[in-house]
Amino acid sequence: MAKTSVIARSLKKAKFTTKKVNRCFRCGRKHGYMRDFDLCRICFRELANEGKLPGIKKSSW
Repeated sequence: MAKTSVIARSLKKAKFTTKKVNRCFRCGRKHGYMRDFDLCRICFRELANEGKLPGIKKSSW
């Protein structure tokens, strides 16, 4: 879990557009971020397994 100060810093408008960092809105993680869901891979998996993401189901083959 990211520190509160790091999350607050990422929410501020960046001086240059290339410095913008995408972070998970639940935990603040920056690596493994999925733009479509605004979540990191860990939070995505937790919510998908609980059935809280509509249209997402666990695949099996």
